[in-house]
Amino acid sequence: MTRVKLIGLTGQSGAGKSTAAELFKQSGMSVIDADALVAKIYESSSACLKSVAASFGQDIINPDGSLNRRLLAKRAFESKENTALLGAIVHPFVIAETLRILKTLSGTAVFDAPQLFESNMDAVCDIIVSVTANEDVRLSRILGRDSVTEEQARERIRAQFSEEFFRTHSDYTLENNSDIADFKARTSALIQKIKAEVM
Repeated sequence: MTRVKLIGLTGQSGAGKSTAAELFKQSGMSVIDADALVAKIYESSSACLKSVAASFGQDIINPDGSLNRRLLAKRAFESKENTALLGAIVHPFVIAETLRILKTLSGTAVFDAPQLFESNMDAVCDIIVSVTANEDVRLSRILGRDSVTEEQARERIRAQFSEEFFRTHSDYTLENNSDIADFKARTSALIQKIKAEVM
């Protein structure tokens, strides 16, 4: 059986990775959403949720057994150390589920993962695409998208790798500082280029 060609799609918070992921999906590729996998893994009473609560406080679990995502995010993004700790707990669960899904696929798939490098999943990707944007642009998008304070948004930005890191560790980098139509056009062009390479 031929191994699935895997495209790693990552980028900074607020850069526009989700928009790029949707375009990959529309092009006919299977997209594995790491954030969706995390949500599934965090289901009530899961081993992962218990491990996270042991490190970040039992009060991150709501009375109904679900995860208090806002409280966990607040604590996890307080420092790079906390962000790394959360990743060390969650990444093995995500990797296991991703590998299970890949066994059911054929052709080319996209792994949409904000923490692609932190989880070391970049090592199994054939091509890596990163979406970047200037910090002020990302800050504005995060504040407009999420119910967070400016300081919380800045903490999230500081907890991630720099734009230079993404540039030097990726095969392709998509800048998203301009209008959405321009970004979509450039992303679609890149998808066609990648398809010609791997399909």
